[in-house]
Amino acid sequence: MNTRNRRRIEMGTRALSSSNAHPDASAGYVAAVGRLADLVKRAEELDTQQRDGILTVRAANARKRDLRRQVRRAHLEHVASVAEVAADDVPELDRKLVINPKGTSFLAFRTAARGMQAEALTHKDVLVRHGLADTVLDDLAKALDEFDQAIAQATEGRRAHVGASAELDSVADEIVQVVRVLDGLNRVRFAHDAELLAAWESASNIVGGPVVRGSKSDPGPQPTPGGEVKPAA
Repeated sequence: MNTRNRRRIEMGTRALSSSNAHPDASAGYVAAVGRLADLVKRAEELDTQQRDGILTVRAANARKRDLRRQVRRAHLEHVASVAEVAADDVPELDRKLVINPKGTSFLAFRTAARGMQAEALTHKDVLVRHGLADTVLDDLAKALDEFDQAIAQATEGRRAHVGASAELDSVADEIVQVVRVLDGLNRVRFAHDAELLAAWESASNIVGGPVVRGSKSDPGPQPTPGGEVKPAA
C-alpha cells in the first residue's frame, strides 16, 4: 500500500474508533459511521490481497528462475550435446536443438524450450541411439509443466495486487469523503466541548498525531474558491 493511501486509511480507522466512542443516535450519523466501518474493513481486505499478490509474484518469479536454470543446465544442454552427435544421421538437427540465449524473457525461454522438447520427441529414437538418457525428455516435460504453473501463478498474483491497488485508491478517497461528512456533524456536536473537539480533530487528521493550530501539520481553515472558509479535511 502506498503512503498516501495508508495515511488516509489509518485516519479512517482512527475516526471510526472516535465515532464509536462518542456515538450519536441521529440516522445520518449512524449511516455515515456504518459506511466508514464498511470502507475500513474493505481497505483491510484489499491490503491483504495486495500484499499476498505481491508475495505470490515474487515466489513464482523465484521458482521460474530456478526452473529455467535447472532446465537449461540439466535438460537442454544434454539434448543439445546429443543433437550435435546425431546430426550425422539427421542433418541440421544440431541447429534445431539449440539453447536460446541466457538473457531472454521467461516467455521466450518457455517457447524455445517447448520447441526443443517437441523437436527432440520427433527424433527421440535417433537421439537415444546417440546417448540421450531415457528419462531426460520425461523430466523435461514435468519441469516445463511446473514452469507453466509458475507463470500462471505470477499472472494471477499480479492481477490480484494490481486490482487491489486500484480499488484501494477508490476506497481511500471515499474514506476521506465520509470523514468529511462526520467532521461537519462532530463540529456541531462538540462546538461547546473543546476537549472532545480536539480529540476528534486529532483522530480525523490525515497526517496523524495531535493537531496544533497554526503548526505545519495543520494548515488551518482552508478557503474555497468562493471565499468560504472550511476546515481542513
